[in-house]
Amino acid sequence: MLARWLQRQWFDQRRLTPALWLLLPLTWLYVGLSALNRLLAKPKRLPVPVIVVGNIIVGGAGKTPLTLWLARQLRDRGWRPGIVSRGYGRSGNEVRAVSAQSRPEEVGDEPLLLARRSGVPVWVGRHRAVAGEALLAAHPEVNVVLCDDGLQHYALARDVELVVFDARGAGNGWRLPVGPLREPVSRLASADAVICNGRPETCLPTATPSFEMSLKPASFYRLDVAGQTASAESLRDRGRLYALAGIGNPERFFRTLESLGLSCETHPFPDHHRYVAADLAFAKDGILLMTEKDAVKCAGMTAGETWVLPVEAELSPALIDLIVEKLRGRQIA
Repeated sequence: MLARWLQRQWFDQRRLTPALWLLLPLTWLYVGLSALNRLLAKPKRLPVPVIVVGNIIVGGAGKTPLTLWLARQLRDRGWRPGIVSRGYGRSGNEVRAVSAQSRPEEVGDEPLLLARRSGVPVWVGRHRAVAGEALLAAHPEVNVVLCDDGLQHYALARDVELVVFDARGAGNGWRLPVGPLREPVSRLASADAVICNGRPETCLPTATPSFEMSLKPASFYRLDVAGQTASAESLRDRGRLYALAGIGNPERFFRTLESLGLSCETHPFPDHHRYVAADLAFAKDGILLMTEKDAVKCAGMTAGETWVLPVEAELSPALIDLIVEKLRGRQIA
């Protein structure tokens, strides 16, 4: 409840409410601790180039679809990528490989989705440099590492930084907890590119190259029933529709369903929510629709018919041209 209230204050109000003014001392503390963390960080460089995909706002903005797009584009250009991630929300901090059969509570929901969709090695660990070293030891063929959600993890040296925003932009422009920013907007000046997942409601003040990303829905597939697919049209008149989303911005998924002509009773959950069967009971008299990120955690829990909507990122090839140029500028060990 608190998280949803803060989201509304940050992104809907666009100004400081009296309640947020009371949080200002915590913001100054957060700013100080963040600066100290970066000052004390001792970046470790891997023997291959590192591309970091992250954001300066709290919550999801489309990093996972972008990472999947990058992995595919790099492979098409002859690179052999691997992916490292913290595995947010998992139990334990040990470094481990992620396979398609991994359990989400052990590796995290996003790394599991990356492992199932990317076709490249994926490793998780709180210390991404250590995870990267383990990945390279197990897969010496890998010659570029993608770090999913590691912009503020300064213990890992990086060669390319990509910062992702969605249509909410930078919200009210304040640092946590008064606003949604992990770092100031001025941080964009040191990034290599800004990726906008939808056109931001407010202009981002930066001269850094920017690229627009769109998420294109594919066909729905049936959860727990292999091989069954369906179009949005075929689901419209099948009965009562429910939609579930436990991502950084659930409304983005609900708007996508609406754009497909699907009228649903919506149920947002917190990002990285650990589902239990009771969470899904509301849909027992109808059809449940969900994101792929939710689906990796909900297999075997649903009481009724459940369909998953995958999305694919679409971006200008100019972005991968920029990245490859940067990568070729580094001598690979």
